Amino acid sequence: MKKTILIFLISFPFILSCQEINEKNNKVQFEVTGNCIMCKKRIENAALLSKGVKFASWDIPSNQLTLIYNSKKNSLDSIQKSISDVGHDTPLFMASDEFYNQLPICCLYERKIEYNK
Repeated sequence: MKKTILIFLISFPFILSCQEINEKNNKVQFEVTGNCIMCKKRIENAALLSKGVKFASWDIPSNQLTLIYNSKKNSLDSIQKSISDVGHDTPLFMASDEFYNQLPICCLYERKIEYNK
């Protein structure tokens, strides 16, 4: 019985810290426009260089980016802005023409015009 109580007391802070980690981290998925493996590297690097991003994986065929990020360290808006700053459109931000035009020719994707500026 004493061992059980001791194990519980030792593991209790760990259980609480795991709950805290899960409350901070968010898993989201959204579209990021691109074409190829070079786009994949650029998009994932831009996301991973954003503060609080723990995981980023962009799927080429579906153009879906999956992220795990700490919402207490960064916002989804800020992460999407970082991605648009390397030339790729996101649901919240359209890449500037300057950044888009700097992409390699294989990375130039068809742009949508329905963004609110």
